[in-house]
Order: sequence, then C-alpha cells, then structure tokens
Amino acid sequence: MPPATPTQPPSRRPDLAAFSAPLFVFIWATGFIAARFVVPYAEPLSFVALRVAAVSAVLALIAVVAGARWPRSPQGWRDALIAGVLMQGLYVAGVFWSINRGLPAGIAALVGSLQPLLTAMLARPLLGEFVSGRRWLGIAAGFTGTALVLAPKIGATGAAGIPPTALAACLGAMVAMTLGTLWQKRTGGGADLITNACIQFAGATLLTAPLALATESGRFEVGAPLLLGMTWSVLGNSVAGILLLLWLIRRGAVAGVASLLFLVPPVSAAMAYVLFGESLAPIQLLGMAVAAAGVALANRA
Repeated sequence: MPPATPTQPPSRRPDLAAFSAPLFVFIWATGFIAARFVVPYAEPLSFVALRVAAVSAVLALIAVVAGARWPRSPQGWRDALIAGVLMQGLYVAGVFWSINRGLPAGIAALVGSLQPLLTAMLARPLLGEFVSGRRWLGIAAGFTGTALVLAPKIGATGAAGIPPTALAACLGAMVAMTLGTLWQKRTGGGADLITNACIQFAGATLLTAPLALATESGRFEVGAPLLLGMTWSVLGNSVAGILLLLWLIRRGAVAGVASLLFLVPPVSAAMAYVLFGESLAPIQLLGMAVAAAGVALANRA
C-alpha cells in the first residue's frame, strides 16, 4: 500500500476582498474629509473643476494602457456624459460647495447616504422595480434618523449649526446623484467601466469649469495642504476608489461593499471630529445610528 499523502492544511492567507471592502468604504468617506480639508485653500468649484479634469486625464491614460473599449456610438458617449454631469459634476460640486459654506463633513456624508433610499423610492415609478415592505421600512427609518440629526441644528449659529443654504445644496447634490444612478442603470449596463468613468469625469469638467469661471475668482493658495488635498482627491478618492471597486466587482464582493456603505457617515463624522473638532450632540448620534440601520435594512439583499 503506498504511503498516505499528508493532508494539506487549509490556507491561512487572508482574503484580500475582506480587507478591500472596508478600505473602499474608508476611501469613500475621505471624500467628505478632503472637501473640508481644502476649504481654507481653494474655492470649491475651482477645486472640483481641476480635480475632475485631472481624474478624467488619469483614467484616459489607464484606459489606453489597458486597451479598454470606448463607446462605438454617439449615444454611448452622450449617455456617459449625462451620467457624469449628474454623478460627478452636480453631486461632487454640491458637496464641496456645501461644506465650503459651513456644512459639517459628517452631516454631508449622512445626506449623501440617503441616495440609496431615494433611489429605492424612485425605482418603481421610473424603472418599474418592486419595492418590498422591508425596504419601505428601511426608507422610513433612514429619513427618521436623518431628521433627528438635522432638526436640532438647522439654522443654528456657531460652528455646530447647519446653514440652511448649504444643507439645501447638499440635498440637491444627493438628488443629482440619485438621478445619475438611475440614468446609469438604464443606459450604461454594457459600457466598459474604466472608459465610462473617464467620460463621466469629462462631462463633469464640461459642467464645473464654466461654472467656476463664471462665479469664482479661481483662488488657489498653492502649498503643501492644497497639493496634498488635490493629490488624494484625484489619485486616492477618485482613481484608486474606482479601480478598487472594479477589482471588487471581479471578485464578486460588491454585495459586501453595498452592505458596508452605511458606515460612511459615522466614519466621516469620526474623522471630522479627530481632524477638525466637529462634534454631534447625543440626539444626533442616535439619529445617525437610526439612519444607518435604515440604509442597511433598505439595502439588505
């Protein structure tokens, strides 16, 4: 009888996807921190215009090197440009402008986290998708928690207040992101992800550059803080975030990312507290927990 072959012990190599999903959430959360970080050094629309143009250029280079497929019809370019105007232009510009006008980064992240809830509400009338009772319960909890966070501070003066104009701009940005997501879902199913993202950022540039030229002076206080904020916004928050998402899609870990996205507001709020001293009252912390639970329930597979 031949000698028994030793049984190989199970591999203890950590699953990289398990670490990549939380890393993606962290990178997404830092977008709100970067907006707060650059407030003293640049005007918001000017910063966003330069950022999205740089991201589009970097993604174009990556697409050329990777031999990615570009749209073959004018309709494909049009659909990606429209999605970019909504998702990368109006959304990002609205978030940066609202934070520049005094909206706390953690609150901006919370408002942004309502996007899946609004998408679920609009999915039935616009896409004909069924919305379950559990999802409606999550939507109600999400908006209730958000109301608990916002109500005590709307219109209040001082650093802890929430300026109504800035809040309205952030809500408008969230609506634009929702509409862009629905548009992308209807039109971008067969598009290459890298080239589609590149065209989206080009569309955002076509929107934000004229707005910045028309409404701002183009102030940039060039120095280490601004260069650090721009570098991270372009290479970290945008390019690395997109490439990491593509890798997660290939690994089949997208569901894990979706289930973790509800952690973005508390993660952003915690980083804003450490870096900028932004704080939330106990009732606001409770509201953030309720909103996070609502988003998690509404997005549960």
